[in-house]
Amino acid sequence: MKKLNEECAVFGVSLKNGQDAGIITYSGLMALQHRGQDGAGIALVRDGRIIHHKNLGLVSEVFGQREIAGLGFAAVGVGHTRYGTTGGNKQENCGPFVTEFLTGRIATAHNGNVTNASQIRKDLQSLGLCFSATCDSEVVSSLIAYRIVKAKGSLLLGVITAARKMVGAYCLLIATNCGKLIAIRDPNGFRPLCIGKNKHGMAFASESCALDSCGFEFVRDVAPGEVVVIENGEITHEGERLTEKEPNRGLCIFEYVYFARPDSVIDGLNVSEARQNMGSTLAAEHPADADCVVGVPDSGIEAAAGFAAASGLPLVTGFVKNRYIGRSFIYPTQYEREYAVDIKLNPLAANVAGKRIVLVDDSIVRGTTSPKIVKALKNAGAKEVHLRVSSPPFRYSCHYGTDVDTEENLIANQMPIEDIKTKIGVDSLGYISMEGLKAACAKSALPFCTACFTGNDNMKRDRKSIFEG
Repeated sequence: MKKLNEECAVFGVSLKNGQDAGIITYSGLMALQHRGQDGAGIALVRDGRIIHHKNLGLVSEVFGQREIAGLGFAAVGVGHTRYGTTGGNKQENCGPFVTEFLTGRIATAHNGNVTNASQIRKDLQSLGLCFSATCDSEVVSSLIAYRIVKAKGSLLLGVITAARKMVGAYCLLIATNCGKLIAIRDPNGFRPLCIGKNKHGMAFASESCALDSCGFEFVRDVAPGEVVVIENGEITHEGERLTEKEPNRGLCIFEYVYFARPDSVIDGLNVSEARQNMGSTLAAEHPADADCVVGVPDSGIEAAAGFAAASGLPLVTGFVKNRYIGRSFIYPTQYEREYAVDIKLNPLAANVAGKRIVLVDDSIVRGTTSPKIVKALKNAGAKEVHLRVSSPPFRYSCHYGTDVDTEENLIANQMPIEDIKTKIGVDSLGYISMEGLKAACAKSALPFCTACFTGNDNMKRDRKSIFEG
């Protein structure tokens, strides 16, 4: 079950009462580490300057005591954890991106994928701008700076005009050298972004779990297309939209299936509840004559609990997980990803030997690591393994920040489900239906993007010239 690559995470804070934004931003990124493990960075606003540090690696590897101390004390900060869906894995592609221009400087953290970034880059290069990175996030930051200058230094107008030139998925946090913290969520709401508050100030985060970890009370989600500004720990601008149109697509439904932490609430729906709903739906759509239910750590655990509750079967621990091994998709080659499965998950023979098992996981992408997990269970003595998957078959690539493999490498495009069952080595195989998945997530306040499952991608990826308007 080769896992999908995630997009990124952003965290930003504006404080008062002498609190330190650097330490809080670091803590927020630690809580969001699951969303990106290629690199991390923090930018702080101090005395009209922007001080930043970023590098490849986990948050704890990039920021030791020396690096945190080097940033100094500040009231405003933005942070970023990266999984690269565009550009290579190098330090220059880590966020946040600091861009200087005639009237100031900004630090921009971006989660998502701007599909017209290459055209924007060409337009900016025609003006003499140079780029050191190969990812779309640097292009976004440069575009914002350009539009601020075009707006004669009007910060908010420049930021909004820039956002209207972008196509695709983007949650943006922009810290300015004058102490403003600006958040923008794209008009479709592809990626999550929420607001928190405590007595010391306010924060933005990709997921509410980061607000909880840093002592902020969840206030609300940033609405699709909304622009929110915080200064001195208080909201000074909110409610303005980039467009009055309703979302054309909506939140990536895979946030509920896999990306988000189970203790997060996204657009009104608790992620753990959504996954348990998926499991109960699977039990109804694909029941199994079995003795127990096992979830594949981590994102299969809640779905397995839902399957067990709905079917009346006991939920047992089938694997012991090595907590010091990250999500296997972070390894650069397929061989390394498959090897990581061996050292990350070890079957618990005492619980599975002689049992007919329902194995619940979130997805099958290539189908290259699934056989290893199934074989491990059978080697541990499992009599039968019935695989249940809490997402439909992946058939289409994603343009908006989920690094789904090329379509010819997706196993669902290579063979029918019966042949997938044989290749993986399970006794039966059942995927949740698209209708069942949507019903499991029905409490979400937004519609969903399901293009990776359905191919229904009606987004216009036409050029939006930076020179117009």
